[in-house]
Amino acid sequence: MHRRSFLALAGSAAAVWPNLLIAQQSAAPVVGFINNGSSSAFASLFADFRRGLNGAGFVEGQSVSIEARWAEGRDDRLRALIAELVQRRVSVIAATGGSASVVAARELASATPIVFVIGADPIKLGIVKSLNKPEANITGISLLSNGLLAKQAAILHETIAKGAPIGFLVRPSNPNASGDTRDLLAATESLGHKLIVAEVNAEAELAPAVGDLAQRGVAAVIVFPDVLFISNLKQLVAATTDHRLPAIYNFLEFATAGGLLCYGANQNEAYNQAGVYAGRILKGEKPAELPVMQTARLKLIVNLKTAKAFGMNLSSTLLAMADEVIE
Repeated sequence: MHRRSFLALAGSAAAVWPNLLIAQQSAAPVVGFINNGSSSAFASLFADFRRGLNGAGFVEGQSVSIEARWAEGRDDRLRALIAELVQRRVSVIAATGGSASVVAARELASATPIVFVIGADPIKLGIVKSLNKPEANITGISLLSNGLLAKQAAILHETIAKGAPIGFLVRPSNPNASGDTRDLLAATESLGHKLIVAEVNAEAELAPAVGDLAQRGVAAVIVFPDVLFISNLKQLVAATTDHRLPAIYNFLEFATAGGLLCYGANQNEAYNQAGVYAGRILKGEKPAELPVMQTARLKLIVNLKTAKAFGMNLSSTLLAMADEVIE
């Protein structure tokens, strides 16, 4: 082959190879990830989602890419963020962080496969028709968080005086707020406790709401499972500690941050499974054929260090119930 011909051929190949690389990269599926919290608060959970996707056989940056969108605690931003993902033509959307993101994704991205992580009952919320057969373009994992409020009231019943009022911190804009408040009211009354509700809509209202509950004489506080409280868990734990108010939370991270009690599911496992489901959908499985999974393992954590700081003597019954005691 003549040198001139060889150089021409090499030049043509050099021009083609970058285009081939671009084509290979663009061929990789894109997973959309929407969360109504912040990237900092959900960093470990997002990492677990990515590990699940990797466990399903997808390597980020090679065989898959992820487009993440964070509403930063503002549910009013969700629709625009989800619309961006739909316009991006993602292959699957992971709707996480709370019911609001799942409801919005179900409404705006009905043509796109959706995997959710949700604390509420997805049937009660109208997300799926059945857990075994979702019969829609959506499936996911339920943490059962909202259904645990009555059990949390029973746990507090073991820590406070008989008939003492219990406070409830709730975010009213959450789709489950009104129904869960009614259910918790019935549960606390059946135990002989009055429920005092404090509504919180923004981070700046957290400390004042806890102070208001303390002034109104509550003996303990139940914290509603919402992204607002999760994203500001350190501030919330500090506020209850300042007022020496025993509090029970849904997510395990609260206990390690100094919260007295936590009863709930392991979110990390749920986000990991969501990543696995997203990978299975990318491989061709249909969401309607993937059953909605429910958290099987619930955990009660008691922070004995916080109890001692409050001057509390926890009952042997409660300590016997605990799966983990932080000392």
